[in-house]
Amino acid sequence: RLLVPCTHPLAYFVSRTVTSLTNCKRMHRSCLSSASTVIRQHHRKAQLIQGRAFSRSTGLYDDASSSSSSSADAITADGRYQRPIYVAATKQHVGKTSVSLALVSGLKKRFGKVGFIKPVGQQHVTVKSKELGENIKVDKDVCLVREHFDLHHVDYNDMSPVIIPRGYTKKYIDGKITYESQMNDIDRAFRRVSSNSDVVLCEGTGHVAVGSIVNVNNAKVASAVGADMVLVANGGLGSAFDELELNRVLCQHYNVRIAGVVINKVRHDKYEQTKNYMTKALMQRWGVPLLGCVPDRPYLGCPALYDLEKVFNVDLMVGAKHRFRHYSVDDINLITTSLTRFLENLRSKPSRTLYICHITRDDIILGFMAEYQRRMKSNGAEPPLEAALIVCGRKDKYPVSKEILDMIMGLDGAPCMIVECSTHEAMSKIHSYTPKLNIDDKARVNTAVEHYEPYIDFDQLLKRTTSSNSSFNDPDGISYDELRRL
Repeated sequence: RLLVPCTHPLAYFVSRTVTSLTNCKRMHRSCLSSASTVIRQHHRKAQLIQGRAFSRSTGLYDDASSSSSSSADAITADGRYQRPIYVAATKQHVGKTSVSLALVSGLKKRFGKVGFIKPVGQQHVTVKSKELGENIKVDKDVCLVREHFDLHHVDYNDMSPVIIPRGYTKKYIDGKITYESQMNDIDRAFRRVSSNSDVVLCEGTGHVAVGSIVNVNNAKVASAVGADMVLVANGGLGSAFDELELNRVLCQHYNVRIAGVVINKVRHDKYEQTKNYMTKALMQRWGVPLLGCVPDRPYLGCPALYDLEKVFNVDLMVGAKHRFRHYSVDDINLITTSLTRFLENLRSKPSRTLYICHITRDDIILGFMAEYQRRMKSNGAEPPLEAALIVCGRKDKYPVSKEILDMIMGLDGAPCMIVECSTHEAMSKIHSYTPKLNIDDKARVNTAVEHYEPYIDFDQLLKRTTSSNSSFNDPDGISYDELRRL
């Protein structure tokens, strides 16, 4: 039942190994799993040599003309096969995009052309496709990665084949969108990206099972394009490993190799402990390496005023030039005191503090602007005021006087915005918001890349994604090296 082309150099070795292992009841199941993984890889290589590539998404063989230009199994300088790399997380908000940015940055230092694709996306932006000559919708992370790294050898039209906006799921269940059309779009896009690239990085959406409702979850797509998986989880030991295990099982179900794991947002006081024990746990249970252990960088989780404009769907009244200034949610101050006490706080608290007041506090608004102007005129005798003010209240119920608005708009003042909600609602929205990387906030993007990249073991990653021993490894299974020794 295990079909290996007889001309393949490892066919005889693998078939004899499998035959021997079937006689060993104690190791029967685990050994067959490892052996079949090896067979699948070499079977595919032989098919490519013969000009025929097997598509796991359709169950059919593609002709040589469609597969010959693909770089999905590109041969590296040392003669090894470089497989695509697929990044997925264990849940939302664990730093998957930050890890993807760091991986693209590191791969660009090691390969001539790095391709990027987000097979299935959700939040989208409108961009101009040079190839089509028209505007199209792509996942926002595609725009971020392509523009930040100048990946202009691939067109937007091929980087975001499936977008799942509101209402998409219902259309799929109603039969208006088919599984075949989705997979054809993904296959076409991946082939075009890989044909123009030396290595391809695929970024998933959320955890491994996201997309299952429309039959294109991350594990299934990774299997279809022949990619190895990199799983990203938040710091910790027990909870992190539990979440990883849930995602590993689905990867195993679709025969997706796990190249390694990146643990993110690790507490500084727990860093060495987390790194040491997670490395042991992954190798002992899965035979999979810890590719990276990244310490927490709170700045990356601090919203900028640009983010708050999106949260409240308003623009800054003044101070727009500071919209990419970041503020810690731990330093939010709700002003309920007198003007005198507020001014004392302005001069004693950290300069970059986010203040919130009610729209009826004309005195606080004017005092805030006056203090900003005073600091500006100090000619460096005092540090500049980097605070921002959010004024809350419903305009129809608590209108700001025309005189106050004229004074605010006439000043080159500190950042200030008026939002139509209560102070409590404003604070809740800010605290529950998780900032996302975007192409406009270049400082945060650069910081993310500079912070993450040094902590990722690229040598280990490339070794895993070009070798036969990059199996997901059943917890009770054996590695390819052990299989060879048998």
